[in-house]
Amino acid sequence: MPSQRLVLSVGELLADFLGQTFTESLLDAADFTRFQGGSPANMAANMARLGNASVLIATVGDDNLGRFLVQEVAKTGIDVSHIATDADEPTSIVVVSRTRATPDFIAYRTADRLIRPEHLPDSLLAQAALFHTTCFALSREPAQSTIVDAARRAAALGVQVSIDANYAPSIWPDRQQAWQILTDYCSTGALVKLSEDDAARLYGNVPGETTHEQILADFHRMGARLVCLTLGADGSLISSDHGATVVRVPGQPLTVVDATGAGDAYWAGFLTAWLDGNVPAACAQAGARLAALKLTRKGPLPAQVERSVLYS
Repeated sequence: MPSQRLVLSVGELLADFLGQTFTESLLDAADFTRFQGGSPANMAANMARLGNASVLIATVGDDNLGRFLVQEVAKTGIDVSHIATDADEPTSIVVVSRTRATPDFIAYRTADRLIRPEHLPDSLLAQAALFHTTCFALSREPAQSTIVDAARRAAALGVQVSIDANYAPSIWPDRQQAWQILTDYCSTGALVKLSEDDAARLYGNVPGETTHEQILADFHRMGARLVCLTLGADGSLISSDHGATVVRVPGQPLTVVDATGAGDAYWAGFLTAWLDGNVPAACAQAGARLAALKLTRKGPLPAQVERSVLYS
């Protein structure tokens, strides 16, 4: 049965403006379409689709773009009562080109970074089973200090802390500071997900230059309880019990239709299986099944996803 305790997803809710034709960069991109974006918002939606009691903690501007975003995420079954509205800063946006290589993008960071301590009281944290965030959310103050402090308080209350370590230097140029903040966050005994590309950006090298063993060991040294390193088509490596147990879950061949949001789908499946009491390898298989559902269809996941999909 789904957990009756809350899943708190904390961080950016923003508008993505995506280029509609293939271009070399934003220099020659002319037409854009608006979408609801933000990894924590997508995670919250995916958790709600699987039947979890899902709450999004985020900040938008007091404008029609912010109202659009709240309406969109509410459709997924998320509790939106903890989304704050800031009277001074507009809603954050990201402009992204449609390219066949790495997309060109610009993030306009305004209201999304204004998560404050009063948005995460102990009374809310005490109701939670899981507290989740991302590197994007941690990259700017005051959200940075707010989220790290709330994660510590949540862990002290017995809440499992989680992070998608989706580091990007264009969002967080100070790599040394990123390592320090990640260390502070992981010291709560966090469950950590990152991809090979995330790791390469965080270490400042090319994918594969830092060994998988080194990546896992470094995050455990920082305090992570479990580290899931996703390897694309090659599956994933899951290191649990603070590094005492490492298993590899192989990938499965798929015909990819739309890769957007696959990482958020994977981690939602993984964490749902974790909340259901499954061992890490089974959690990784559950995550892969939900990611496969996302990869093989265009657009978002269905409005409701039977939990049995994770285990069949």
